[in-house]
Amino acid sequence: MSRLSQVEVEAQLAGYKKLVRKMKQYEEAVGLLYWDMRTGAPKKGLETRSEVVGELSTEIFRMSVSDEMGGYLEVLTAPGQLEELDAISRKMVTESKKEYDESKKIPPDEYQAYVVLTSQAETIWEEAKNNNDFKLFEPYLEKIVATTIKFIDLWGYEGVKYNCLLDMYERGMNVEKLDKVFGALRERIVPLLKQIQASPNHPDRSFLNQQFDKDKQKQFSLFILREMIYDFDAGRLDETAHPFATGLNPGDVRITTRFLPNDPTSALFGTIHEGGHALYEQNIAADLIGTNLCTGTSMGIHESQSLFWENVVGRSRGFWERYYGELQQNFKGQLDDVNVDTFYRAINHIEPSLIRIEADELTYNLHIMIRYELEKSLINGDIKVADLPEAWNAKYKDYLGVEPATDSEGVLQDVHWSGGAFGYFPSYALGYMYAAQITNTLRKQFPEFDDWVAAGHLLPIKEWLADQIHQYGKLLTPDEIILKVSGEPLNPEYLIQYLENKYKHVYGL
Repeated sequence: MSRLSQVEVEAQLAGYKKLVRKMKQYEEAVGLLYWDMRTGAPKKGLETRSEVVGELSTEIFRMSVSDEMGGYLEVLTAPGQLEELDAISRKMVTESKKEYDESKKIPPDEYQAYVVLTSQAETIWEEAKNNNDFKLFEPYLEKIVATTIKFIDLWGYEGVKYNCLLDMYERGMNVEKLDKVFGALRERIVPLLKQIQASPNHPDRSFLNQQFDKDKQKQFSLFILREMIYDFDAGRLDETAHPFATGLNPGDVRITTRFLPNDPTSALFGTIHEGGHALYEQNIAADLIGTNLCTGTSMGIHESQSLFWENVVGRSRGFWERYYGELQQNFKGQLDDVNVDTFYRAINHIEPSLIRIEADELTYNLHIMIRYELEKSLINGDIKVADLPEAWNAKYKDYLGVEPATDSEGVLQDVHWSGGAFGYFPSYALGYMYAAQITNTLRKQFPEFDDWVAAGHLLPIKEWLADQIHQYGKLLTPDEIILKVSGEPLNPEYLIQYLENKYKHVYGL
């Protein structure tokens, strides 16, 4: 095609951005419907609601592969043209082109059927989990896996099929890289775990074995969110079976948690975790609103923010020096005889367990490695869906020395597979590594970091994260973010050092 004038290019760019904004508006509607489905929509309406989600999601898909989108991208990616765009426009177009090239390979009717299937599967998963009935969920998961593999074959991949999925959640990640960093992590944390298990100096957690009022748990969770500078004019806290955060736009970022009657720390740390996600989404730069860059740059970087707040800050000694008095006051009479040191050690106990979202910092990574190994085997065709419960139990026994008594506390415990989110789980462990590396930079730049936490002076921490990470949304890649923040690529050594230093102290090793 002939070279267009600047005026013509600007008209094409304006049309492209208008189309992208329209797609984002549809995505916001779908996000709101999804939030409603998970937080209290009437059960009898869920099947029809899934069809609505499917129809709207398919319309977004159609826009992303439309002739209109193709025409804009052809003009804006023409030789020499892309380089002349401003940084935001150039990145927007690059992201759209990648999505267009991938999505164009998927027939719209098959995509719609897949969205409806996963929407229905999430509801079935919840019922299956509540009733310990994997057979109920199995046919849905079989269809999801089969469709995912079919899509991978249409998209194309390098090496093994699972690489295709990893790259979707963490650009540039593959099995070779992940095996390397996971191997380095496992090599150091397994011996540390054995040292801890052999230690006679285990924390007392008996005081948590009592009933804690749900309304009081929620009250304290809301208090901590305010201390984190979570903006309640741009969000809210609700209750669900599985905690999550959903960013409709930076002015509406909602989070959920779940309350356990005999352990207030589950809801508390779940809330802090999702609050970390929400702070990311609430602080994306205003000039990215309405663009395809108005979201976190990757699942791994997103998890780094939630894990930073939950573990580095929320499970630190300094944090509880500041907030333990409020916790005692909130549960008046229940924690009066428990001092802050006892509480700090209790929330940092290490013990292999069955449930990922309640796992400690050290063994959590092993939970992720189990799911990673199972997903690789499933997508690469080494095991079948019907084999999952047995394979799951065997890996838990091998990696953690525990074995689920039911599928509800085993293979059915996570919602992710019902939504087709294969390749997502490694992001949690990558997030831990990013978080430790980011924390190392924070401590170097601000020697007073721990004093800030102990004083409840969290604003400068939140502002630094917003300046260094949040504001950029998807404008920078994960590699660019971690290199800009820390001066080096992802390095698992920082997480290893963090875990060794912290837990040798907690257990007096």
